[in-house]
Amino acid sequence: MAKSGAIRVGIGGWTFEPWRGSFYPEGLTQKFELAHASRHVTAIEINGTFYGTQKPESFAKWHDETPDDFVFAMKGPRFSTNRRVLAEAGPSIERFVGSGIARLKDKLGPINWQMAATKAFQPEDFEAFLALLPAEAEGIALRHVVEVRHQSFMTPEFPALLARYRVGAVFADEPDYPFFFDPTADFVYVRLQCAREEEPVGYPPAVLDHWAGRAAVWASGGLPEDLPLLDPKRRVKKTPREVFVFMINGFKPKAPFAAMSLIERLGRGA
Repeated sequence: MAKSGAIRVGIGGWTFEPWRGSFYPEGLTQKFELAHASRHVTAIEINGTFYGTQKPESFAKWHDETPDDFVFAMKGPRFSTNRRVLAEAGPSIERFVGSGIARLKDKLGPINWQMAATKAFQPEDFEAFLALLPAEAEGIALRHVVEVRHQSFMTPEFPALLARYRVGAVFADEPDYPFFFDPTADFVYVRLQCAREEEPVGYPPAVLDHWAGRAAVWASGGLPEDLPLLDPKRRVKKTPREVFVFMINGFKPKAPFAAMSLIERLGRGA
């Protein structure tokens, strides 16, 4: 057994005008932006799948344009999560899973099911939603993570429910959202959203050092001692985990530079 899981660090999407001339070299043709981005970060979270259906040919193209060890996470469609009754999301989930995501093959990472900030925790309905999430698509194993933004999820019942279905929870540094770090799957999914314009790479060096150290602890199967748990008494198996860290929001023009700086720290042993 490996002593540590892989740590992948990336950004949200790859089409963003302010990155042109900074992250992307001057004059780089837009059709080559994914190829460039995927050789400077190790994962990308696809945002377009949240807003509409993508073509199978697009997933296949993205697979072919990126390095062998690259991984795409993606958002599940808003039509599945932005609804009053989550238990009724089955047809929407089925359409999404059958839309060609399996064309990413071994580059298919976790699917992030993002809940609206107004969506409160209703245990029975939420469990019904988790039960709808399929284990595979066209023979490709699927991993799922949920992003919640309502304070009602701050209860030990929530990570216990996720662990029962082997679904992860998004960990975030945004103070306005639930702030907890209970691993509930065999991977960890982090979305960092506090990059600042005045910082050269978005985050202060000491903060990036902390996140590099935390990622290394998670990858080795441990729990960072400086991060809170909703249920400190719940037994968490110490086993290597794959870790995904995405620089998502805050001052977005700095996101690629924050990601590359974190990758550099991890490369020299966190």
